Amino acid sequence: MDPAYSVIIFTSSSGAGYGLLVWLALARLTQAWEIGPITATIACLVALALVTAGLMSSTFHLGHPERAWRAFTQWRSSWLSREGVAAVLTYPAALVFTAGWLWAGISSTLMSVAALATLVLSLTTVFTTSMIYASLKTIPRWSNGFVTPLYLAFSLASGGLLFSIALSISNMADFTTLLLLGVVILVAWALQWYYWRYIDSAQAESDTGTATGLGYLGEVRQLEAPHTAENYLLKEMGYQVAQKHASRLRRFALLCGFLVPAILLFLAGSTSGILQVLLLLLATIAGLTGVVVERWLFFAEARHVVTLFYGRSV
Repeated sequence: MDPAYSVIIFTSSSGAGYGLLVWLALARLTQAWEIGPITATIACLVALALVTAGLMSSTFHLGHPERAWRAFTQWRSSWLSREGVAAVLTYPAALVFTAGWLWAGISSTLMSVAALATLVLSLTTVFTTSMIYASLKTIPRWSNGFVTPLYLAFSLASGGLLFSIALSISNMADFTTLLLLGVVILVAWALQWYYWRYIDSAQAESDTGTATGLGYLGEVRQLEAPHTAENYLLKEMGYQVAQKHASRLRRFALLCGFLVPAILLFLAGSTSGILQVLLLLLATIAGLTGVVVERWLFFAEARHVVTLFYGRSV
């Protein structure tokens, strides 16, 4: 598929934002980490800014962005519509949750309800985003059991890196907490590794023979291409990335997304103050870079079955 930058920014940015909201809500509900009210408010605003930037960027991939509002009407059958509804419903809860850190007018009970609603709706939105892709049976590399866990795991991992900075500013980033965040990152990238192994080894259910219905006659080959130039279908659904480039990008994604953040989290667990904040900031930058590269590969390596009619494989 065409790795459009708007969709890459959307899934990376909004995923990190929702993940950060989940960690902040957990901190409030469990009282496991005491984050300063000003720091927590700023962190919530950063999360909402990431979510909003991601959602806004997603409309740029539409042919008519001004008609994006119509997607909300198809929530009974469309995961894209359900995602939009879930995203909109998250805002009121998240705004109350954000204001509750500083505004005394919001009671402790209301704050807890807002935190729980923010947590549930954030995870629900990420889930619906993943299902937009996982539900497409015409793209075998997306229609599998890895995509939804991957989206949720990467949301928590990238949001967790942002959360670690807020913890450090509040002097709550102890070694145990950073180890927990490191485990979340490890789980996310372990899932990613197995996903790559799965798509590399999975046997195609369709080929040119099944696509044309002529497979019973023997091997089906094209005598010539259907046309002499790239068309819309091949541009949007037949994007191809060389295997050697994909392998390099995978290694780069693992380096930036997992190895560098893991080392920096370990080092940060043994320090404090401004040095710890800087180490965690570097870990976050590296981790988010890895997620962006992974997301580019997620789209670039996917192949739509329509390309079978052009002599390509899925």
